[in-house]
Amino acid sequence: MKITRLETFLVKPRWLFLKIHTDEGLVGLGEPILEGRALTCAQAVEELAPYLIGQDPTKVVHHWQAMYRHAFYRGGPILTSALSGVEQALWDLTGKALGVPVYKLLGGPTRERIRMYKHASGNPEIVKEFSAQGWNAFKTGIFGGRPARIIETKGFVDRAVENFAALREAGGPEVDIAIDFHGSISPQTAKLLIKALEPYQPMFIEEPVQCQNVDAMVDIARGTHLPIATGERIFTKWGFREILEKRAASIIQPDLCHAGGIHETHIIAGMAEAYYAAVAPHNPLGPISLAACIQLDATIPNFVAQEHVSLGEGYLKHPFVVKDGFVDLPTGPGLGIELDEEALADKIGHDWTNPMSYHPDDNSVVDW
Repeated sequence: MKITRLETFLVKPRWLFLKIHTDEGLVGLGEPILEGRALTCAQAVEELAPYLIGQDPTKVVHHWQAMYRHAFYRGGPILTSALSGVEQALWDLTGKALGVPVYKLLGGPTRERIRMYKHASGNPEIVKEFSAQGWNAFKTGIFGGRPARIIETKGFVDRAVENFAALREAGGPEVDIAIDFHGSISPQTAKLLIKALEPYQPMFIEEPVQCQNVDAMVDIARGTHLPIATGERIFTKWGFREILEKRAASIIQPDLCHAGGIHETHIIAGMAEAYYAAVAPHNPLGPISLAACIQLDATIPNFVAQEHVSLGEGYLKHPFVVKDGFVDLPTGPGLGIELDEEALADKIGHDWTNPMSYHPDDNSVVDW
């Protein structure tokens, strides 16, 4: 089997899908996207095509090494996101060629179903509704009434904590609720918020400060008993090494569309296991990304819960189904999914860009 063509296409609301075609008619699916940089990622994939065309797609790790290491400038969000989507599609083709799910190629499943978590968006009614359906894990953001300042008021902290307390009351003590600071809180304010949230026991504090500020995260992690999580903007095993060595986070959140793909994230999860850290993969993207995540989640012993924004309705012929907060392991070959081309027809193309926010105090730039 040889690769004949790489095809990318924009998919609403903000995604980029990849098909890798072969001379045997098999097609591999991947999602080589960086949010807000879809066209740039598409061009990066096109630049990988001359190497890939004519190659045997089942030499997945060899191709990853070649595409990563033959580039003098390695890594970074764009190049690694393009590489991640290509790698997903190569695994999909390998599984299809052999007639087995990708998780069987990575050592087989360590669990029978995958725990999912739901975005609560600060709304207690969402927690109530989905808790009644059997969900037991949620994530929210900070709702302080306005964008955070560098030095925050007691009022802002109180409002943010009151919102989380309402979610905790809606879910009760047996439901896990994580909170995402999104890296937009300053070190000067993050500690105040975390201290005030401690009585309500969030499942984890995500990106309490900008992820590049590893030493600040170390300081925060040592000052609280709550788990610190980070990783959506960290790439490859080399990027996660410092996080783990310095114990900056005890839950890592690699994104399989950014961190290097399925096998690279499998390696990252193994590194995390050696530091007694857990893995909760980041995924605010499409159903191909989710399918790749689920293949990984099935194989790692230190998995916590899986983020998602789409189960594939309107995109997949057989969308994922959540029962009591869990998805059963897929049994189909490769990533175990098939695109619904007819349903996709009215979703092709988008011009989504990152939100650009400014602070109401003085019109200064606010982190997204």
